[in-house]
Amino acid sequence: MSATASPILLEAQGVEKRYDKFVALGGVNLKVRANTVHSVIGPNGAGKTTLFHMLTGTKQVSGGRILFDGHDVTREPDHRRVRRGMARSFQVTSLFLTLPVRENLRLAAQGVAPKKALDCWNAPEGRRSCADTVASVLERLGLARYADTPAGNLSHGQQRRLEVGMALAARPKAIFLDEPTSGMGIDDLEEMKRLIQGLKDEHTVVLIEHNMGIVMDISDTITVMQQGRVLAEGLPHEIRNDERVRSAYLGNMITGGKA
Repeated sequence: MSATASPILLEAQGVEKRYDKFVALGGVNLKVRANTVHSVIGPNGAGKTTLFHMLTGTKQVSGGRILFDGHDVTREPDHRRVRRGMARSFQVTSLFLTLPVRENLRLAAQGVAPKKALDCWNAPEGRRSCADTVASVLERLGLARYADTPAGNLSHGQQRRLEVGMALAARPKAIFLDEPTSGMGIDDLEEMKRLIQGLKDEHTVVLIEHNMGIVMDISDTITVMQQGRVLAEGLPHEIRNDERVRSAYLGNMITGGKA
């Protein structure tokens, strides 16, 4: 199914976020289609991470609406949106570093349902072990051989992949990835690129990323933000050749071409 033919899974309608007189988001409109990679790019301070906070419910909007999978989730807290099928990774690695990789994934899978997440009295056996989900995610991440290794002993690139895996373990409809390639070496970049590209077979990916090579290679749609507003949106080749984007980002940095 092509990006233009797939249904809209997530929509932001005039989303605003204000902190007293400071306007972090000034009426953002966004439509993310199912089973696509939709990247949000822009310089630091453009409002990308703030938009992620609004979409996933970690912070409340000051105005506008957010629709997800046919539901108005504007006022819903983040844990309820998780149960509807949203999952998110963050800019800063947030793993249980002393626990094995397997346990990190199990906790992520178990955490979708509040009753299971807060059940500290029963051993994670049988269905509570989420064994099938954990095994499937380990295989997808290429981390099966490290299943019993403490997460803190993994390389940085492996830890970033595990973070994506923890989002996957929640079996979401949409995965929000905030700079997943941050700090990675070349080999790790290729692994992450393949991982993200493969996700859209079963999931929708909303991606914040500064590596323009990866963005241009794997995105179906790119939204460019500047000063809390949408500057441009389109297919990768359209964004690469957009004069507004070239002007705003001095050509080479964002478009990969000449200014």
